[in-house]
Amino acid sequence: MKSAVETLNPTRVRLTVEVPFDELKPSLDAAYRKINQQVQVPGFRKGKIPARVIDQRFGRGAVLEEAVNDALPKFYTEAVNEGELTPLGQPDVDITELKDNETLTFTAEVDIRPELEIPDFSGIEVTVDAVEVADEDVDKAVEQLRERFATTTVVEREAADGDVVKIDLEARVDGELLEDGVAQGVNYTIGSGQMLDGLDEAVIGLAAGGTATFTSELRGGSGAGSEAEVTVTVESVSSRELPELDDEFAQLASEFDTLEELREDSRSRLADERRYQQATEAQEKVLDALLELVEVPLPEKLLAEEIKTRKHNLEHHQLPQLGMDLDAYLKLQEKTAEEFDDELKEQAEKGIRTQFVLDAIARRDELNVSQEELTEHLVRRAQSSGMSPDQFAKAVVEGNQVSMLVGEVSRGKALASVVEAATVRDSNGELVELDDEDESENENAEGAAADETDDAVAEAVEANEAATAGDSTESKPNEG
Repeated sequence: MKSAVETLNPTRVRLTVEVPFDELKPSLDAAYRKINQQVQVPGFRKGKIPARVIDQRFGRGAVLEEAVNDALPKFYTEAVNEGELTPLGQPDVDITELKDNETLTFTAEVDIRPELEIPDFSGIEVTVDAVEVADEDVDKAVEQLRERFATTTVVEREAADGDVVKIDLEARVDGELLEDGVAQGVNYTIGSGQMLDGLDEAVIGLAAGGTATFTSELRGGSGAGSEAEVTVTVESVSSRELPELDDEFAQLASEFDTLEELREDSRSRLADERRYQQATEAQEKVLDALLELVEVPLPEKLLAEEIKTRKHNLEHHQLPQLGMDLDAYLKLQEKTAEEFDDELKEQAEKGIRTQFVLDAIARRDELNVSQEELTEHLVRRAQSSGMSPDQFAKAVVEGNQVSMLVGEVSRGKALASVVEAATVRDSNGELVELDDEDESENENAEGAAADETDDAVAEAVEANEAATAGDSTESKPNEG
């Protein structure tokens, strides 16, 4: 076999492959065996039909077609390896010449990873929000805890701000009652703003049995984004009593003896949350700065597939869970279809560029993934998916997704190395040291969970050793 590579652009090549006919013999023999098992010829037992008879009865062309289809993936893969290419997605294959007993020639056009020049990124500087916790923030956190320990008592009077009302709701759009526009026995705290605009004004002043109608834009369901006429009926009115903010409340609501200890704990928790948010902000800003430094040509077919996949997931998975379709979502977001498509394309482009750049850094710096790191990542992903670690690991192995997870871990390590090299200051001008404290706590928790997994995790980890540096998007050719 001989192969040649022609570069069409930085992200696409054309392979030209010439195969001597004798190298097709294994596939020809397999083709005859396959046809032998599929057809019957009078005078011959099934599976024992001579090749010359098959050629006479069914045509040599049918045998050649079967043999070529069998051989193409093998020769395509050999040509890819010979050219040291990293293909993305399926190639477009065209058989340019097939001479019986002489030669097979075909071309395969395929997207490839672009070769990237990774510049020195140690000069990246970003500014993030300072970690500050004001007394007002602590007051709000304690007040939210206090709200959780409020008690309610049914009262025989008109509803007022702060009361809890049990209500029934009916929503109509253009006079038609929506199929999912009825809700009964809903508890609602007046003034919380957690339901429909206009609901507070409608129920204030109503006693049990009272009804009011108001107009509001629906936030979810089949009528999301539509103006609806909503009828609310009050079943009961309850007053809320908040506990006194004192040491007794601290003992009721926490493990602390005094209110001051509770407040200090709230302050500490808020600071931890904001440090985590600060670290996340730093990562995002450093990544954006890195992408500004690197020119990344994008494969057109890969980009188109990524946009298609993202749109499909939104339309058929994410939005149905929220009870709305794409039109309702666009109306709710106040976006046109064109604006949505532009935003989706921008997100897809950034996703691909991020993967290419971080993968290039991981390869250059030889950021290999250890078994322990992969296990920890498996546990983390299992937790976010609501599955047990062993269930998730089995699904990963069965779906041949181990190399995809390995890539996620290596890209995370690459981004961490870029963040570590960057200069991060807060809005007060202070240098921010992004330590691994939060990450270590997560790793400890993940390690404890990993101890409880079964052999499926070990199987996934072992599969890492066999995982190659290729992309999960690599595939065998389809003849085109």
